[in-house]
Amino acid sequence: MKKEHNIAKRIFRLQTIKKIDKKIKLLGNTNYQTFPFLNIRLFLSCFLFFITLFFLKNGYILAPLLTAFFYLGSEILFLDIPIKRRGKKLEHEAIFFFEILSLTLEGGKSLNVALELTSKNVDSELASEFQSALKEIHYGKSFTECLDDLKKRLPSDAINNVILNITESSVFGNNMIESLNNQLDFLRDKQLLEIKEEIAKLPTKISVISVIFFIPIMLLVILAPVILTFIFK
Repeated sequence: MKKEHNIAKRIFRLQTIKKIDKKIKLLGNTNYQTFPFLNIRLFLSCFLFFITLFFLKNGYILAPLLTAFFYLGSEILFLDIPIKRRGKKLEHEAIFFFEILSLTLEGGKSLNVALELTSKNVDSELASEFQSALKEIHYGKSFTECLDDLKKRLPSDAINNVILNITESSVFGNNMIESLNNQLDFLRDKQLLEIKEEIAKLPTKISVISVIFFIPIMLLVILAPVILTFIFK
């Protein structure tokens, strides 16, 4: 494995390795690994290039275009899109999770205990991530370090801002409940804006569907008598 990593480090730029590694961490629980992903993508890109070059007409033109499209598109398809989808899912879960956390804090529990109780009693992916972060305390990490590492695994700036404010409130002694409730209001407003944005897109989507499906059918109905007359003439 170390030999494979050393070879990969010679092929790929360190910046590329770090970028892919960061994205894979944002996927959460996944079977993807940084170096196998990079190696497989490179191998398939080379395979596609030579197949296109030798077996397709005008392959010398199509080969570089298709290879570049595949190389860049595979990262978008397998990493960027799932990361964006996971971020939205976590933000939907965050409102309920942080509401329960706020109520637990209002009950007089410390932040550490409140997070532990909330993550154990809420069934969601976000709660599981907090549970995993809190377990790292037993391996010698501080509470602040665990939350900082957690932010690297969550593809949501909104949730990471909540965690940052919670951490700062804990360190500097600010009103944690008030800060948490303010962040909850922001998450609710953000979710409401996203819903309004989806509603605003509906007329465009309906128009596209109409153009693709309904208009050809209407034209066929209107022109059917003329077509039949021409056929049986």
